[in-house]
Amino acid sequence: MKLIGKVAKADKQLVFGWASVAEIEDLQGDVIDAGALEKAAYDFVLNSRVGGEMHEVKGVATLVESFFITEEKAQALGIDEGWLNHWWVGFKVLDADVWAKIKSGEYKMFSIAGKARKSNE
Repeated sequence: MKLIGKVAKADKQLVFGWASVAEIEDLQGDVIDAGALEKAAYDFVLNSRVGGEMHEVKGVATLVESFFITEEKAQALGIDEGWLNHWWVGFKVLDADVWAKIKSGEYKMFSIAGKARKSNE
């Protein structure tokens, strides 16, 4: 499964944007459960933090920011409920070629990879 999120800002070799959004159909026609995405977001922060290029080359970036918007966080921060279950990330890009592709607009989105079982529910 691949989940896509557009890059919102890229400056000083830092790139930010939505990694994924739960409960909304992605470009591959998949929908990820909010609980599963929240778990994946925290697991990524705890165990990986490594950004790759096109799911092939690892280590081209490192995570510097991650925020999964739960109902409790939204209420505490006064964030509109429309933003629930969104996962925001920021990466420091370490690879000059990847950074050039981001700056040129060739790379416009984040794409996370994962394994899932299809459900008819």
